[in-house]
Amino acid sequence: QVQLVESGGGLVQPGGSLRLSCALSGFTLDYYAIGWFRQAPGKEREGVSCISVSDGSTYYADSVKGRFTISRDNAKNTVYLQMNSLKPEDTAVYYCATDTSWTTGRCRSYEYDYWGQGTQVTVSS
Repeated sequence: QVQLVESGGGLVQPGGSLRLSCALSGFTLDYYAIGWFRQAPGKEREGVSCISVSDGSTYYADSVKGRFTISRDNAKNTVYLQMNSLKPEDTAVYYCATDTSWTTGRCRSYEYDYWGQGTQVTVSS
């Protein structure tokens, strides 16, 4: 079975850091993009950061540029989201997902096919 399992969420103070991990397994068809998305209470799901599997091209939402970094470890079939200088507005459930294609310059949740269960990130003092 296709599985994406997020981990690494938790409670952190403003200005702190977290690293989220997404372990991928069970894929029969190739995927070409991996993304991190988040959904806060009362808000729609938004793309945070996405990466192309083939060439490493990345996308970041304006709100996280300079603070978040997406990366992947092909050998471990794992993608990471390093989150620094966290703000209360970063509080959300964070999901990882895969897509069968990559389009430069966008990271849209409705284009992604397989999703993890999510991990809660809470930024509060």
